[in-house]
Amino acid sequence: MAISPPFKLISAIHVWLFRSSGGKRGSSLNGQDVVLLTTRGRKTGKQRSVPLMGFADGADRIVIGSKGGTPEHPAWFLNLEADPNVTVEVGGERWRAKAVITGDEERERLWTTIVAKAPQFSGYANKTTRKIPVIRLVRVD
Repeated sequence: MAISPPFKLISAIHVWLFRSSGGKRGSSLNGQDVVLLTTRGRKTGKQRSVPLMGFADGADRIVIGSKGGTPEHPAWFLNLEADPNVTVEVGGERWRAKAVITGDEERERLWTTIVAKAPQFSGYANKTTRKIPVIRLVRVD
């Protein structure tokens, strides 16, 4: 399923608002931090930025590849599978990170914590037969 033009436009506006305000606008969604995740396109090689809900876990950030419970993974997840070297922006801070797809045990622990904070993810999981990936963004210096 392709991303609809209105969703692409909303995402692009969100990224612009976030960056133009130094992370002051568009930095939260439903009470959770927004992470701008930039991946390298697996087909084009171009940098692609998407706003995602991000959850702190120690020094790392956690993002969820839910795509609203659709049958396929989001494009940004497929991009980081191909190249796990990403850029993360939270608030006015930007850093390089390595994206690590969590294993089963860690995924379940994080999933339980995240669903308690953002229950919509449970609904997304109920809409799909795929296992929604949980990704740890580990800062690299």
